[in-house]
Amino acid sequence: MAGMTYAGDRIVHDADAHIMETPDWLDPFLDPGLADRMATRRFVGGVGGTGGSKEAEFFARIRAQQSDPTFRAQDAELLMIRKNWDAPGSFIAEDRPAVLDGLGFRSQLLFNTFDSGYINALEHGDDVDLAYGVARAHNRAMVAFTSVDPRLLATCYVPLADFAQARTMAAEAVEAGAAALLVPSNCPKGHSPSHVDLDPVWAIAAEAGIPVVFHVGGGGTLINPDYFRNGLPVPPDFHGGAENFRSVDYMSIPGPPMQTLATLIIDGVLERFPHLKIGVIEQGAIWVPGWMRQMESAFDAFSRHEERLQRLSLRPSEYVQRQIRVTPYPTEDVGWIISQGGEDVVMFSSDYPHVEGGRRPIERFERSLEGVSDDARHKFYAANMEDLMGTTLASN
Repeated sequence: MAGMTYAGDRIVHDADAHIMETPDWLDPFLDPGLADRMATRRFVGGVGGTGGSKEAEFFARIRAQQSDPTFRAQDAELLMIRKNWDAPGSFIAEDRPAVLDGLGFRSQLLFNTFDSGYINALEHGDDVDLAYGVARAHNRAMVAFTSVDPRLLATCYVPLADFAQARTMAAEAVEAGAAALLVPSNCPKGHSPSHVDLDPVWAIAAEAGIPVVFHVGGGGTLINPDYFRNGLPVPPDFHGGAENFRSVDYMSIPGPPMQTLATLIIDGVLERFPHLKIGVIEQGAIWVPGWMRQMESAFDAFSRHEERLQRLSLRPSEYVQRQIRVTPYPTEDVGWIISQGGEDVVMFSSDYPHVEGGRRPIERFERSLEGVSDDARHKFYAANMEDLMGTTLASN
């Protein structure tokens, strides 16, 4: 993919990109006996879901396509056009470095596409050990995929359901080479995300100089399904099917991170771990300024009576600006978010190779950055990501 890159001369770090899992992608990384316990796993790929001939035919076609020299000859020309499994480097690790060369991004923080929802459901279910087993296989798979190029940064999932296992998994992930610890953005089953027995997880991340990150899909069921029982036809999602977001459930995406982050701030987690950085990825950012002001109101209303608020050395919005970084959607007004919430909070993301990331994310963001200073633009495209990722990008 030689020639001019998509990013051009601009320094860009991509805070959200993806692997498109295939149904068998975890198999080489599962501990013995775990596959049998995953017998009811549903592959939510929008291609048949529960396996069978339709799914098998789909992936046979996709793999053959990625081996076809004629198809691959257009990789560079159609780099931002082909999406999901059609995109180069979407599930073949060895192809991903050429994608980064073509995009011109200095790094990509990589997430799964489907597995977070599955692991999140497991850790809120009755077999917590299975949740940690699947998360461990996921983490091995992520590290293996990203090992082909130092610009690829692995996110490793740490379920928060069990205190001891969460601590062990966080340490394992750091030792294996995780660039970020991916945790659910909704509340763990039976305890708060701010529980003091989870402090070792935050300490491990902070001491390693890597962030904790939330991602859409890790918030569990976002909306009561009865909202869709309106007597009208169900509209298609981005992909023309039934598996992704639409306008109504899109409105609920910020709910879990807003509540979880507010709880971590109010209960003093960011006070106890001032060097811990938290990324909120693919959950929008237009909500951030109003949420910051709501926390300020809560602080003013309750600080006289709540000792936990009195123990905070900063106001809530100051913790956000110091420690939390968020990726806006390209349809959001980033200039307004910066003007209301500060220029240190928002980061660029492409969502490659997902359809909803669009074909020209930089151009779409630029339309809302008119009048924003060059320094604030540099923070959006590069510096805020560098701040979030800490030692990982410093060593690249």
